[in-house]
Amino acid sequence: MIEKAFIDSNLLLYAFSRDAADREKSDTARSLLALIQPILSIQVLQETINTALRKKDLQITEPRIDLILAYLADLSWQPLTHAHIVHATHLRRRYQISHWDSTILAAAHASGAATLYTEDLQHGFQLDHLTVKNPFLSE
Repeated sequence: MIEKAFIDSNLLLYAFSRDAADREKSDTARSLLALIQPILSIQVLQETINTALRKKDLQITEPRIDLILAYLADLSWQPLTHAHIVHATHLRRRYQISHWDSTILAAAHASGAATLYTEDLQHGFQLDHLTVKNPFLSE
């Protein structure tokens, strides 16, 4: 059975990066994406496109952005609602994390996924059924 897992924008950025400095993380991200059933939110998509446009070293061109959009079209999407933002606000205050990270955490939690893959939050952090994993750590 394929694991349903919430993914953060950094996983997508590494998967589509052409920067030689990202080669190892790119390989890790692509391998992981082939093994899971990704779930994401519109925030993840927005962050991915924004970072791709700002960080020229990634070499994610407009045609590659089109490829990203095509790849993501058939994945599972977790909507963000007012209730999720309220939850994110509580998480932000409780754990002293950024608003953006708390919103990712709230969306991942709401999705029902057992795992949130990101390098932006503490590896091993647990929120009820959800565990944060940094796929780029060598354990």
